[in-house]
Amino acid sequence: MKLPKRAGDGPVAVELEAGKNYAWCTCGLSDNQPLCDGKHRGTGMSPNVFTAENTETKYLCACKLTVNQPFCDGSHK
Repeated sequence: MKLPKRAGDGPVAVELEAGKNYAWCTCGLSDNQPLCDGKHRGTGMSPNVFTAENTETKYLCACKLTVNQPFCDGSHK
């Protein structure tokens, strides 16, 4: 299987909490898209861990093509 796997065709809205850490799935295998659930183990990939700067809704990439990881930049189009 070629990784990263495309996990969706558009962004996923996620409610982020300021100061909290999140792990964005980079492999596309997670059942908890767009966040990591550990299915990357053994693939050589690892999640993109980030800390939310503000409490707000952000749109995270599901297609895995964004250059602005973990945020959607419209690459799915």
